Amino acid sequence: MKNFRFKLFFALITLIIIVFVGLGILLGQLFENYFVRTIQEHTTRETELIVNQLEKEGSLIPYDDESLQLVKETLNADVLILSKEGDLIFQSSEETFETMDERATAQILENAKSENSGLYEGTENDLFYSWQIIEFEDSPDRILIMERRIDELEAVTKQIWIVLSFSLGSAFFIILYIGSRITSIYIKPVESATKAAIELAKGNYQARTYEDYGEFNLLSSSINILARNLQRFKREQEMQTDRLMTIIEHMGSGLILIDDKGYIRLTNRTYNETFHGDGEQINGRTYNDIIEHGEIKKIIEEVFMTEQTIRKQVIIPIEIQLKHFEIYGAPIISYHNEWKGIVLVFHDITELKKLEQIRKDFVANVSHELKTPITSIKGFTETLLDGAKNDPQALDSFLSIIYKESERLQSLIHDLLELSKIEQEGFTLHIERIDLNEVVAETVRMLENRAEEKQIQLLFPTGDETFIEGDFSRIKQIFINLISNAITYTPKGGTVHIAIDETEDFVQIAVSDTGIGIDPEQIPRIFERFYRVDKARSRNSGGTGLGLAIVKHLVEAHYGEIKVESALGKGSTFLVIIPKRYRKENKKMK
Repeated sequence: MKNFRFKLFFALITLIIIVFVGLGILLGQLFENYFVRTIQEHTTRETELIVNQLEKEGSLIPYDDESLQLVKETLNADVLILSKEGDLIFQSSEETFETMDERATAQILENAKSENSGLYEGTENDLFYSWQIIEFEDSPDRILIMERRIDELEAVTKQIWIVLSFSLGSAFFIILYIGSRITSIYIKPVESATKAAIELAKGNYQARTYEDYGEFNLLSSSINILARNLQRFKREQEMQTDRLMTIIEHMGSGLILIDDKGYIRLTNRTYNETFHGDGEQINGRTYNDIIEHGEIKKIIEEVFMTEQTIRKQVIIPIEIQLKHFEIYGAPIISYHNEWKGIVLVFHDITELKKLEQIRKDFVANVSHELKTPITSIKGFTETLLDGAKNDPQALDSFLSIIYKESERLQSLIHDLLELSKIEQEGFTLHIERIDLNEVVAETVRMLENRAEEKQIQLLFPTGDETFIEGDFSRIKQIFINLISNAITYTPKGGTVHIAIDETEDFVQIAVSDTGIGIDPEQIPRIFERFYRVDKARSRNSGGTGLGLAIVKHLVEAHYGEIKVESALGKGSTFLVIIPKRYRKENKKMK
């Protein structure tokens, strides 16, 4: 705005200077011409006066030398009288005719042939001649020439310019001052309004401009009203945006927004936590680069192609779990029917499906697991009652089988009760400071004989003390199940290795074996109740199919995490990550 003020002020000064210079030149020339014209008119009238006097007298006799000298001094001009042939008849000064411009003389004589009087300017700027024919009745006509030099023209011109310069200079400074004040008065509110408008354009809706009662009051008040309205709209928009983002971020279902080009523009916290994504890295990339699951891509493509709302239930493996989602996909179309993209909402119905499946499978699984030992006990008991009890060898064999089946039945009921107890809301741990090396070493000693029976090496290099806060018996139960499973699924001559690593906040225990391994498709299901990777082998070994389910619940009760790495025919590794300090705000290591 300062640049604008400078330009305006400079243009005003330039205009005033041009006008004043032009006006000065014009006035100077007018004054000069007026002065010369006035002198010429006076000279002409004086010439006429002398001619009339001479014509009245009828001769040149009255004008002797003394009279002509008086005329010269009075009129401040030289007087010559010539014949029409150019002969000098009279002159008021002896040098006048001699110094007279020959061109002027010739021109006057030539003009006298056709005219009665005239005015001729000499070659010099300040010299001119007024002439008129003297008509006598008794003598030839004569030509009276009055020669006048304007000696004071230069002085008068100088005085005129001095007066004009002073007058116009004073007027210039007065106009300049007044113009500066007027410019300041009118530019100041415009500058203030411009600054306010610039701040509003930058998004600073708190900017205001000065309001006065001048010509710009309407502009200033309008800008301030606009600023207040924008500030209110911005505040309302921020509140609405904050509410919307709060709802989106804290909604229980995952949400992903994809634009019409296929780029991901928004993901909420639930989606990022569910699929282990980072919103900052995901946003701005195409869904083909981010989404790995084919079922989700099919739903996205179907919404893009049909522009219709779609609702589907899909099963997606996420790490070691199978997640059930009801995916709701809908197109985003503006009020002007412009295609903006699609939105997907992921409703996690895993727990509902689990509960539904548990209700379906529990009776079937328990019935199936109980059926075998009960059938065996019943069958062998009936056989004994039918007379086999009289055969000592058969009696011992049947009673041994009945005992083993009852132990199996007791183990199954114990595991069911244990799992039920762990899953109850009132389940508590007896937290104490324990040494993990001691817990694992004790577990290894318990299972050494079983490993030796299968000729399996049970390796646990004893290290330094590694302390955590946890429940000793429950931690021991975790490793009994994991190491026991490793021995069960490892063939003769194999190896089971246990290793402990620690960081500043966490401890990681790895139980690795060289067993049969697990199919990657089965990994998400191995922590389900009654699920067996090798059903025949686990049932023959007395397994109930509940061990890993118990392990998972106990690890999570310690706010830890369990992971599985496996390959068919090469073995498996179970990683248990437990925080050193037992706190409810602990987060799982990723």
